[in-house]
Amino acid sequence: MKPQWIDEAIKKTEDKIRKTASRAGDALIYYTTSEGKYVPHDSGNASWWTNGFWPGILWLLYRDSKDESIRAIAESAGKKLDEVLYGYDQVDHDAGFMWKLSAVTEYQLTGNETARKKGLLAAALLASRYTGNGEYIRAWNHEGREGIAIIDCMMNLPILYWASEEIKDNRYTWFAKKHADTVIDKFMHPDGSVRHQVRFSSETGEVIEYPLGQGYSPDSAWSRGNAWALYGFALSYKLTGERRYYDAAKRVANFFIAALPEDYVPFADFKAPAEENINKDSSAASCAASGLLLLASCADEFEKDIYQTAGEKIVYSLYTNYTDWSGEQEALLLKANVSYHYKPISGDYKTLIYADYFFYEALKRLEGKEGLFELMGRI
Repeated sequence: MKPQWIDEAIKKTEDKIRKTASRAGDALIYYTTSEGKYVPHDSGNASWWTNGFWPGILWLLYRDSKDESIRAIAESAGKKLDEVLYGYDQVDHDAGFMWKLSAVTEYQLTGNETARKKGLLAAALLASRYTGNGEYIRAWNHEGREGIAIIDCMMNLPILYWASEEIKDNRYTWFAKKHADTVIDKFMHPDGSVRHQVRFSSETGEVIEYPLGQGYSPDSAWSRGNAWALYGFALSYKLTGERRYYDAAKRVANFFIAALPEDYVPFADFKAPAEENINKDSSAASCAASGLLLLASCADEFEKDIYQTAGEKIVYSLYTNYTDWSGEQEALLLKANVSYHYKPISGDYKTLIYADYFFYEALKRLEGKEGLFELMGRI
């Protein structure tokens, strides 16, 4: 029997999303809030990696409500990413975050052929980043970041799986699986935690460096990066059926669950020294929760309850301890962290649009619905 708090939390969440949509509409970039309101990222850059999450939230709401006013805003918000997609050199490894949640979902829910073409173009551009020497998908375009792959890319692989199914071309899936296999081999620690970044030689494909990224150190365990891995491997297992991805997802999940503090919301880095007194990260918690609930849905029977229970406890803690329903804050979750190195200037830390997306998605999973990342075909 579904706990009563789930329905209550979903209603409050959807009421808040509708209120935000009525005020802000299809604004291009939703990253964090200022004075309680979501505002564009201060760079004004349409290619900012979080730009797909607001359309994603709206499509998640539209899918089950069929509210045409929400659909109109989601469509308009998605179109504002066109300048990035057709700019080519602006697209990086975050193509999945941006267009799986916007264009691909739009096509899946409405049948819009233009949106389908955008999704396929985004997938092709992501696939073009595959590097044979090292067998990985390159992260960024910037000078000085050659040869770098990052754990975040595990969450972008679903757009490749979708494209393979959509046009019956298994090359996209091949690229995705090669990258996932490299993550297992080069990113994972024996305890199940993962690195953030690995740099490969462009000439030989050998690992030449573990750069310091978002975590406390190159060998530590940045909690959101570990959430990306947990969820990303669960997605790769769900979408390929390859057992090694299930095993990898379990390894990360078991590490993640064992390292959680009493309130089930992790600190920004699991392996940073305790005396650093680092901050909690609700974005890592919400992402991991959705990933755990996905893993539970396809887990072996005797392991299902472990991941379902952990995911539900994280979501409940977020709902009861990391939200503000007073009306003063548009964000769903408080106390998120961009990285270990981010130092908050207020007790609320930061609000982040992707923390909100994964929280809402996790709630929908608790309602028995799927998330958007694993959706294939028309709905």
